[in-house]
Amino acid sequence: MSRHTRPKARVNRRLGVLIYESSGAKRASERRENPPGMHTRPKRTSNYGTALYAKQRIKHYYGLGERQLRRMFDEASRSKGNTGENLLILCERRLDNVVRRAGFTKTRPQARQGIVHGHFQVNGIKVTKPSYILRPGDVITVRPRENLLNFYRVLAENAQTQPMDWVTFDPETLRATVQGKPGPNDVSVPMDYNAGMVNMIVEFLSR
Repeated sequence: MSRHTRPKARVNRRLGVLIYESSGAKRASERRENPPGMHTRPKRTSNYGTALYAKQRIKHYYGLGERQLRRMFDEASRSKGNTGENLLILCERRLDNVVRRAGFTKTRPQARQGIVHGHFQVNGIKVTKPSYILRPGDVITVRPRENLLNFYRVLAENAQTQPMDWVTFDPETLRATVQGKPGPNDVSVPMDYNAGMVNMIVEFLSR
């Protein structure tokens, strides 16, 4: 996804969830919780609008462009099982998402920037593609340079993370190991799964 340069708090307010986690975006979102723009009365959202908002959440949360999302959807539709769940699980296995969720960084844009700049290795090989799909057994480490190790140790100390069953992370050695593949319950994008929103996204992308 091309770098999002517009106010990130407006995206958080429009989508109704904390997509961008930077401190500035958090503070701005807390000051104004309502969606941006002129407001006279609440509007009822159509099924199309609900699916569109859900798609936008996925794009902004995982840092995907439209074409990239379509490619991942095509791959998910070719796999066995529920296409919507397959799509979200593929997104969870992206290198930038795992770097963020493991605790290397505080935000996903920060993880993407570090990967593009060549700060991370997978199985001892430098990887510069945030979209790299991880597999069970893969090991993520910071390149063995003192300035990078010191920088990411500080970030790891302050990063707010939730434990993942399928990835282990050692903040001392800055080493994350993929133990398996994520399941539907491991998907982290904020979404109302009980409302059939995943199926609505599949229908939207199938048009």
